[in-house]
Order: sequence, then structure tokens, then C-alpha cells
Amino acid sequence: METPRLIFNVITLFPDLIDGYCNTSIVGRGAKAGLIKCLSHNPREFCQDKYRRVDDTPYGGGAGMVLKPEPIFACLESIEREPGSPVIITSPQGKPFKQADAEKFAQAKNLTIICGHYEGFDERIHSLASHEISIGDFVLTGGELAALVVIDAVARLVPGVLGQSLSLHQESFNEGNSGLLEGPQYTKPPIFRDMEVPEILRSGDHKKINRWRREQALRRTFERRPDLLESASLNETDKAFLRKLQEEL
Repeated sequence: METPRLIFNVITLFPDLIDGYCNTSIVGRGAKAGLIKCLSHNPREFCQDKYRRVDDTPYGGGAGMVLKPEPIFACLESIEREPGSPVIITSPQGKPFKQADAEKFAQAKNLTIICGHYEGFDERIHSLASHEISIGDFVLTGGELAALVVIDAVARLVPGVLGQSLSLHQESFNEGNSGLLEGPQYTKPPIFRDMEVPEILRSGDHKKINRWRREQALRRTFERRPDLLESASLNETDKAFLRKLQEEL
């Protein structure tokens, strides 16, 4: 089997959560094909006390428990990885995770993710990270779900994992779709419960179909995420269509 293009290392107190997902669906197929590899590392294995405690009460008082630095540092230092490879901490305090971040991480050979739990990390653990990211303005019980979001978004960009490169090219937020949301998709049957597939998609006129799809992507982005239009790659025809949408308001 060939050397994986990208190895994910996840530092987590709940390795079963990571292992279960990474063995299924597209990520699992990529792993079975040897294109990626997902490894989980439990910091409890690096605790020095007999109770294998990874957390303790916060200095200064306060509710909850804080993850201790010693087992996290030791766990990371035990991982074989390329020097300077990205180390991510998932945190609601981090930078919002974007498609551009996934594309950047997909170029790495190793990607390490540290999952938080309890009331957070001892601040010294943050010194280990090259990136601190958030998947949204909400709080989760632990960082595993956020880590899996990152793994999924990055793994599918590794060449060969997704399989259908054209499909990937046209998805929302990808460069091939010029930063727009993806428009509606349909399949058989042509009519279902009085809901009909648009006539143009059954016309066989690929030039008109491509334009229709572009307009639908523009419309959906205009209606749902107008902020994306500020940085989207638009031609004069696109701009004229958007002006028409604005006039319809």
C-alpha cells in the first residue's frame, strides 16, 4: 500500500468517537485506499498518577475542571509527524473555519488536532497550536465533533478521496463555483408529488443548462448568503443578473 498523502493525528479522550467515523463513508474509503490515515491518541496514556487524571480544578477558583498541560504535551511529543506540520486546537474562541482553511490543510502531510473537554485547556496548551479554529458560534461538550468536521472537510480535498473531481469543483465555497453557494440539484423521477424537475434540465441544451445553474447559484447566494457576493468571482453577465434580482425586491 502506498504512503498516505495525509495523516490525521487526533489527541482525544474519546478515541472511539474519532475511529468510528473515520472508518466509514468517504473518509473511510480514503483510508482503506491508503490515501489518508486517521490516528487517535489518548492523553490519559501519558498521565503519571495512578488515577490517570487529565484535568484539575482551576487556579483562582471557578466552576468545572481544566485540562492539565502535562499529558497533552507528552501525547503530542510522542506523535511522529513532519516538523512544522499544522497543529490545530478546536475552540469557540478560535478563527472561524473556512473552505480556504480546508484547502490549505489538505496540502500538508500531517495534520494534528487537539480536542478540548470540560471547561477548556490550561492556557499553556495553546502554545502547542499553530492554528486555533472554531466551527461556529456555539459551545459543544467536547472538541471531537469539531475535529471530525475538519477531518471531513480536509480529507475530501485530498486527490483521489472523493473520486468525482468535477463534483468537488462545483460545490458550494469551492473555487470552481466562484465562491457561490451551490444551486439546486434534481434526479429521477421528473415529477414527484406535483413537484416537477425544471424543464430546462431535461432539454439537453448544455449551454442553457450551465447558465441556468449559474443563475440559480447566484440567486441562492443572494437570498441566503449575500455576504459571499462581496468576494465572489463575477462576470458582467452575473452582475446584470444580480441587479435584476435587486430590482425584484
